[in-house]
Amino acid sequence: MLKTFDLVLIGVMTATAAVTYTIKHRAELKLEEVHRLEAEIKLEKDTIDLLKADWALQSQPNRLERLVRAYNDELKLQPTESTALVHAKELPMLKSEVPVPDVTEAKASAKGATVASAESATVASAKGAPDTAKGEQATAKGEQATAKAQPIPMSAPRGEAEDADQIETGSVEE
Repeated sequence: MLKTFDLVLIGVMTATAAVTYTIKHRAELKLEEVHRLEAEIKLEKDTIDLLKADWALQSQPNRLERLVRAYNDELKLQPTESTALVHAKELPMLKSEVPVPDVTEAKASAKGATVASAESATVASAKGAPDTAKGEQATAKGEQATAKAQPIPMSAPRGEAEDADQIETGSVEE
């Protein structure tokens, strides 16, 4: 009986040694990976420091002033006026912050202005004033174009086909 017990203990010790070796091997692989990642992080930090130093050299006022003088005839640069700068509160709202307009009211008011101008043009032409009718028709067309043509917010990409009745911009606070 002692021999089977010894064999079982030898088997358990061998299995324990194999599991211990496997765990140790995995830990060494993870440690190598940690060292590799630390080296990559150090390389990235060094690269960032180098790029910051390069940017500091490239954006030195003396260097930029010399370049402006050298290429002034070609670039025709002008100093920025202090009135050309805007504050964040003066920018239009983000597209996600724009309230959803009531499209039916905008279209109804545009149609109402067109119908009223057309009726007054018809009355004026019946009275024998063709010049006035043409002027009022042009005014009606201008009102209709004004109702549809609203400024496109800066957040909308150019070339995007959107209905002009649905576009609104934020107000400018002073």
